[in-house]
Amino acid sequence: MTPSAKILSGMKKFICTSDFTGDQLYAMLQYAIKQKQQAKAGRLAPTLSRKTLAMIFEKPSLRTRVSFEVGMSQLGGHAINLDQKDIGIGKRESVEDVARVLGRMCDVIMARTFAQETVDKLAKYSGVPVINGLTDYLHPCQAMADIMTVLEQFGKLSGLTMAFIGDGNNVARSLAMSCAKLGMNFVLACPPKYELEREWLERCRSVAGDRAKIEVIVGDAKKAVSCAQVLYTDTWVSMGQEAEKERRIREFAGFQVNEELLAAAPPEAIVLHCLPAYRGTEITDGVIDGPQSRVFEEAENRLHFQRALMELLVVGPQG
Repeated sequence: MTPSAKILSGMKKFICTSDFTGDQLYAMLQYAIKQKQQAKAGRLAPTLSRKTLAMIFEKPSLRTRVSFEVGMSQLGGHAINLDQKDIGIGKRESVEDVARVLGRMCDVIMARTFAQETVDKLAKYSGVPVINGLTDYLHPCQAMADIMTVLEQFGKLSGLTMAFIGDGNNVARSLAMSCAKLGMNFVLACPPKYELEREWLERCRSVAGDRAKIEVIVGDAKKAVSCAQVLYTDTWVSMGQEAEKERRIREFAGFQVNEELLAAAPPEAIVLHCLPAYRGTEITDGVIDGPQSRVFEEAENRLHFQRALMELLVVGPQG
């Protein structure tokens, strides 16, 4: 077993990147990049043949469903889509009982839910690997696909800075923790009242130590991007926040990732967005479709990272 494979052996779940060391996260990224190369060359082995993924959706999805389902299929396995009307998780049937049933019938579970507690309970009671496909609090698969895109672009992570322009939401939390673990600087630029919670911020800073800076800049997006190699944005109005739409759009004025803001960043900077994008709101057409955008490469990497993750969790590192 190679040193990298040894680092990755024994993985049981993927709920939060804080559960792993920086070396483990970096090895996951390398494994995903290697498997991506194999996929592009048509050399993927059917390592998940006769394995089944249960996909639980409380929230609608494009990238999450397609990337997990395609990834499972490419490795020879099968995916079952279960939305809330099918199983009524936590309502018609307890989370604990759903976990126990699926754990006896399926080999791995992915859940895209509202409450973080739902995913935590699935992991506790299922007896099979569970993947956090998104909660209101965290989005670790997205963060790892994002950082995979950065690693492919620059060939390194250490010394780079990611500027997240927008709300201190689930994506921002997962990115801040992942950057802290991997030695990459992270700065959130946001209006007042939209910062990362102090407890999470301090936790990320403790993890980063002297290897990276984890910062929040309130009210000044241009200052945040001035030394950033990666500009990241996300919707200002997430699912469940529709009633706050008008107020949020008003309060986030001045935080749009547009041509003027991009010009304030170093010339090598790239732009990321986890999608869906509300063009003309948090990002302009000229930026998302421009030469510095890596948004759609980033979306594709959801497939490649998650496919590698399922292989690692179900059968362990190959090769």
